[in-house]
Amino acid sequence: MNGLISKETSTALIAAAHMAAKEAYCPYSNYPVGAALLGLDGVIYSGCNVENASYGLSICAERAAIFNAVGAGCQQFVALALAAGQDQPGTPCGACRQVLAEFCDQEMPVYCACLQRGPVITTTVGELLPLAFGLRNGVQ
Repeated sequence: MNGLISKETSTALIAAAHMAAKEAYCPYSNYPVGAALLGLDGVIYSGCNVENASYGLSICAERAAIFNAVGAGCQQFVALALAAGQDQPGTPCGACRQVLAEFCDQEMPVYCACLQRGPVITTTVGELLPLAFGLRNGVQ
């Protein structure tokens, strides 16, 4: 992967993550999250968190976006944007970090933005989960 994407593309991806967060179903945590994943095919795949009274059946926005993309035939990605949190941006949970490591290059940029105005954290899949394991990291 060639690192960061253009400012225009990252801004559009963050906007798509904000739109996805508006669809979140989060009556238990009241913490809406939206994710937008740019596929190598140029399509933006989105997802939002969907909670359940049986918490283990809930899904995070990042995994929803990846699973939507894979279901549509895309397994290579360019960047991810996440919209969550009010004053500080949310970041992917451990489970989402592992799924990202399964499908994404370690250098793929991840943009974490607040739901409202605030800072944007720019990081990479590798920074989120150093020493990851999986097919893309030599584990067979």
